[in-house]
Amino acid sequence: MNYETARKLLIDQAITTEENSDALLMRMQHGKPPVPGHVTSILLALKVVFEELKDATIIERELANSLYQLSIKSQQLFAAGRKAGIEWPPLLKEDLLRITIAVESIFSGDWQTLH
Repeated sequence: MNYETARKLLIDQAITTEENSDALLMRMQHGKPPVPGHVTSILLALKVVFEELKDATIIERELANSLYQLSIKSQQLFAAGRKAGIEWPPLLKEDLLRITIAVESIFSGDWQTLH
C-alpha cells in the first residue's frame, strides 16, 4: 500500500454518509461491527501514513480530521453501542485502542504500540 492509497482509505473510513455505508464509523453508527479485515487494513494504512509523515511538521486538514474522527469517534461509538446493549466482537475494543495509538503516533512522530 502506498501513501496515497493509505490516505484515501483513512479518509474514506471516517466519512459517515449513506453512500459510504461500509466505512468503519458508518457501520459502528448503525451498531454493526467492522467487516472482516477492516481494522487490519486501517492499521496498515495508519502505519504507511506514519512512515510518510513521521518527519513532517504539518498534516493537511482533511487527513488530520479523518485521523481524529477514527480515533475519537470510534471510541465514542463503541461506548455508546455497548451502553445500548450492542454485543461488539470481543477484540474490537483492543483494535480501536490500536487505531488510537497509531493516530497518536502519527501526530507525535514516534511510533507507539499497545504493550
